[in-house]
Amino acid sequence: MARAKLPRSPSEGKAGPGGTPAGAAAPEEPHGLSPLLPARGGGSVGSDVGQRPPVEELSLQSSLSQVQVEFYVNENTFKERLKLFFIKNQRSSLRIRLFNFSLKLLTCLLYIVRVLLDDPDLGIGCWGCPKQKYTFNESSSEINWAPILWVERKMDLWVIQVIVAIISFLETMLLIYLSYKGNIWEQVFRVSFVLEMINTLPFIITIFWPPLRNLFIPVFLNCWLAKHALENMINDFHRAILRTQSAMFNQVLILFCTLLCLVFTGTCGIQHLERAGGNLSLLTSFYFCIVTFSTVGYGDVTPKIWPSQLLVVVMISVALVVLPLQFEELVYLWMERQKSGGNYSRHRARTEKHVVLCVSSLKIDLLMDFLNEFYAHPRLQDYYVVILCPTEMDIQVRRVLQIPLWSQRVIYLQGSALKDQDLMRAKMDNGEACFILSSRNEVDRTAADHQTILRAWAVKDFAPNCPLYVQILKPENKFHVKFADHVVCEEECKYALLALNCICPATSTLITLLVHTSRGQEGQESPEQWQRMYGRCSGNEVYHIRMGDSKFFREYQGKSFTYAAFHAHKKYGVCLIGLKREEHRSILLNPGPRHILAASDTCFYINITKEENSAFIFKQEEKQQKRAGLGLCEGPSRLPMHSIIASVGTVAVDLQHAECGPSRSSGGGGGSKLAPPTENGSGSRRPSIAPVLELADSSALLPCDLLSDQSEDEVTPSEDEGLSAVEYVRGYPPNSPYIGSTPTLCHLLPVKAPFCCLRLDKGCKHNSYEDAKAYGFKNKLIIVSAETAGNGLYNFIVPLRAYYRSRRELNPIVLLLDNKPDHHFLEAICCFPMVYYMEGSVDNLDSLLQCGVIYADNLVVVDKESTMSAEEDYMADAKTIVNVQTMFRLFPSLRITTELTHPSNMRFMQFRAKDSYSLALSKLEKRERENGSNLAFMFRLPFAAGRVFSISMLDTLLYQSFVKDYMISITRLLLGLDTTPGSGHLCAMKISEEDLWIRTYGRLFQKLCSSSAEIPIGIYRTECHVFSSSESQISVNVEDFEDTRDVRGPWGARAGGGRGSTHSRHVGGDDPAEHPLLRRKSLQWARRLSRRGPKHAGKAAATDWIGHHRLSLCRRSERQELSELVKNRMKHLGLPTTGYEDVANLTASDVMNRVNLGYLQDEMSDHQNTLSYVLINPPPDTRLEPNDIVYLIRSDPLAHVVSSPQSRKSSCSNKLLSCNPETRDETQL
Repeated sequence: MARAKLPRSPSEGKAGPGGTPAGAAAPEEPHGLSPLLPARGGGSVGSDVGQRPPVEELSLQSSLSQVQVEFYVNENTFKERLKLFFIKNQRSSLRIRLFNFSLKLLTCLLYIVRVLLDDPDLGIGCWGCPKQKYTFNESSSEINWAPILWVERKMDLWVIQVIVAIISFLETMLLIYLSYKGNIWEQVFRVSFVLEMINTLPFIITIFWPPLRNLFIPVFLNCWLAKHALENMINDFHRAILRTQSAMFNQVLILFCTLLCLVFTGTCGIQHLERAGGNLSLLTSFYFCIVTFSTVGYGDVTPKIWPSQLLVVVMISVALVVLPLQFEELVYLWMERQKSGGNYSRHRARTEKHVVLCVSSLKIDLLMDFLNEFYAHPRLQDYYVVILCPTEMDIQVRRVLQIPLWSQRVIYLQGSALKDQDLMRAKMDNGEACFILSSRNEVDRTAADHQTILRAWAVKDFAPNCPLYVQILKPENKFHVKFADHVVCEEECKYALLALNCICPATSTLITLLVHTSRGQEGQESPEQWQRMYGRCSGNEVYHIRMGDSKFFREYQGKSFTYAAFHAHKKYGVCLIGLKREEHRSILLNPGPRHILAASDTCFYINITKEENSAFIFKQEEKQQKRAGLGLCEGPSRLPMHSIIASVGTVAVDLQHAECGPSRSSGGGGGSKLAPPTENGSGSRRPSIAPVLELADSSALLPCDLLSDQSEDEVTPSEDEGLSAVEYVRGYPPNSPYIGSTPTLCHLLPVKAPFCCLRLDKGCKHNSYEDAKAYGFKNKLIIVSAETAGNGLYNFIVPLRAYYRSRRELNPIVLLLDNKPDHHFLEAICCFPMVYYMEGSVDNLDSLLQCGVIYADNLVVVDKESTMSAEEDYMADAKTIVNVQTMFRLFPSLRITTELTHPSNMRFMQFRAKDSYSLALSKLEKRERENGSNLAFMFRLPFAAGRVFSISMLDTLLYQSFVKDYMISITRLLLGLDTTPGSGHLCAMKISEEDLWIRTYGRLFQKLCSSSAEIPIGIYRTECHVFSSSESQISVNVEDFEDTRDVRGPWGARAGGGRGSTHSRHVGGDDPAEHPLLRRKSLQWARRLSRRGPKHAGKAAATDWIGHHRLSLCRRSERQELSELVKNRMKHLGLPTTGYEDVANLTASDVMNRVNLGYLQDEMSDHQNTLSYVLINPPPDTRLEPNDIVYLIRSDPLAHVVSSPQSRKSSCSNKLLSCNPETRDETQL
């Protein structure tokens, strides 16, 4: 390594000592010395090298040697070490302060001992002086100061006090020295230093001057020093154990010590001064101080001389100043503690169980939903709920938490989950669970998710063993909290529910009722039959039990799943929907007839209550037969709630002619599945149903039975279908818009559609279509109105394009978006068939017409993020409600599903001001809420019909997961968000008039289990009602028909048993072809609608009819104006008006068809309405009605296809080769 040359000195330019001329080259020096180094005088360079190393070599060695550096050398001094021991170190400082506190208490104790041993009557004087006796003369104004200046102090007592004084003095001087910061006077004039000098220096002086040993020294003032030492000791104590003390505890301690010091100081001072007066004892002085400070003032003890009187004045003045300040500080801290909530006791956390609820802001609706659902489970009654919220408790929440029902079990803590101190206050590490909920009312929902993620991370870091239940809003943020035990993504569930609502009506109501805890007692006091039945069936929930321990399913061990499901429903009324193998973690819904039950399986079933809480009553065979022969009015619906489980077992399903083989009509439609057998279906005998086999029969249940109906109906396409049915392929979507989405096998396009072709209202170089009419869709449209194309909207498309959906039944999907979607979203949806978008808003009529609303069957209005927050909370839905109400008026036949922010606003959907029936339902809702129902809104007609939905109603899904950890998995399987191989899916089947030969729900259960291995779980029923404008009558006037006369109840409903009721399902005759009463009354209503007017007898009736007729003309005029408005806008946009139907021109038969289908939302008048509701797991003897929609769990079509993959592959290839993918089906609507 080359060395840098050192600069030459001026002398180096001359000749060196050896005579070397300047500028000549010097010879090379030994030892590698540089010739540039100057030589020392009086010696050669070589001798100089031998004497000491050169400077350069020294620097080189010093640079290469390792140097040890000591840090914090400033703390090695004696003063710093003393400061570290006495002040800085928490533990040693705590010991010093504890010693100082004990020393001060000892001095006060020695003073009391001295007072008790001192007797002024024996004489008073200095140490070694003769004692003199003094007597008090009340008539004299002169004060004898000798008893005040001198006291009697024993020698032993003096020695102890001197030793204590010396120690205190030295400690005080040492602390003054260590805490000195340049200003000595600041230390000298401190109150504590002055008191120390007063109580220690006189004792030290008495060592050198013995006569002063009896001098009075106010040692009792050490109580104030003891108070000061106690405060410092508590602070050091909490620093040493690294815990924060309670400010309330400190303030209470300070107040108590202050009051005690005042009393002790006054007692000792008055006792000593009164030595020259009334010579009071210590106890008498204490009594006087207590009476005086309590403002009682008996007057039996009074000071005699003015010094003691002056002391009393001073003490009272100090007390009047100090104590109010202390009380004010205490009250302030108490109020602050009430706001912050204090702490959750560590002792309580160890002995009691509690869960923690973390929220950004706590609203009263959220709180009551959580508390009602959480405490609805019997085993959670002893749990505490600790709420951790960063905001202050509002007035409504405070008022609710003051109710004794909640005040003993709910603790509110104001704090942040990101602070370990607040998590420690909530005792998170001892919690049974932590629920972290997102604030869905935030304008920026992504920011709300970010806060939720940080809270989840903070809780997991602080308490890694605490189970986490996290609610997330955006699906793209879900993978950040995948470590949580249970996660519910709001947008995933919301869009999947809304999608299923379009193909399985009222799926949102079905799922909401399943995830709410109810006892099935809602509406049981109502005179309306549908409300009693609907309320009772709403009590069904999902439960689980191990099969080997179950009385419901134990006898079916070794039998097929379908066999166990049917017979358990027939015998006990429970609906077996799925199971989980012991060795697998996945839940399988309806695994099919080839699945054999084992004793270790966990069974999941729907029932009113779980098996452990059910009583089993087995009746005699004669009673069973007698019971089975009775009508519905005397069936289980009339029994009390506790006997439902026992009574449903008495219903017998007709199994005559059981030797008949299984039905071979297991096609896709409901008519082919439910077609009656031809061998015994004629005549008056009721057709029989094939029995459900214990084990699957390969000859009866072929793989095609499970595949041909819904998934392979394209094998033999009809001629009128064209060739478009085979344009699609099955596969997994290649692009997922977010991380964490479950891959689902779907119908896909063979080639991704260009982005330009996804725009519905604009043509491109690939096609020139600019409206929905031009596309020629053979199925009705599904329109989704949303603000932005969020990633959650992807979950709306996937369930509607799942592989188990029939290709012939795929509905085109149009996304009506306020903002243009980004390329990432378009990349995710361009592989799906018949998915389009256009920019527009739901409140713009032109946008609705352009997107094909008149060709749509369903319109889904998604709640907009920008309107979720408003100045008045419940006004967030105002714009959505008014827009939907307008669409109801403009498009009466359109089924509209609306999402609201607040469930309480659903009462404004389809609002009619003069509807007495809605008013009666409002009163019923209030009564159910007063009875403590968790589902008080369930009787609102829009919710019962599945027309309105609020995502907050699914919050209970997360709460129920604490008790039922399988609820999220089952719900995701039902919604199609998760797909497990071998697990079934939710679908629906419509009951037509040709299917009424089955008659009852129990026989339908058997038919489906035996023919297609499907498990029905409920019914969606639509009834026709004609409501009167008066509150006394709400029923149809059918007095012209003798067979339908009955007595009307107080609500206007028929109070009769079963034969004449509109809601009854019993029919008098046994002819299966006979229509039920509902159908007959619907026809009656249609006839009355088609007539100009009813028959009236009398002038009053005629006048009433004229009034109603004029009113109908006015309303017809309004409908005509709306119709003309729509047609004019369509002409202006260049759209054909042939597809728009004017509801004012509908015939009576058209109206009845729409009523039966549940399409007519805005009726011909306010007196006519349809009523739809969901019956979950109805009793087996429930009568089927025309147009009933049955919810089914269909087994996985691909579960048993492994045996013949080649044949299926070849058939699919033949189909693809036989068609032209460029051909488009031009079937017009």
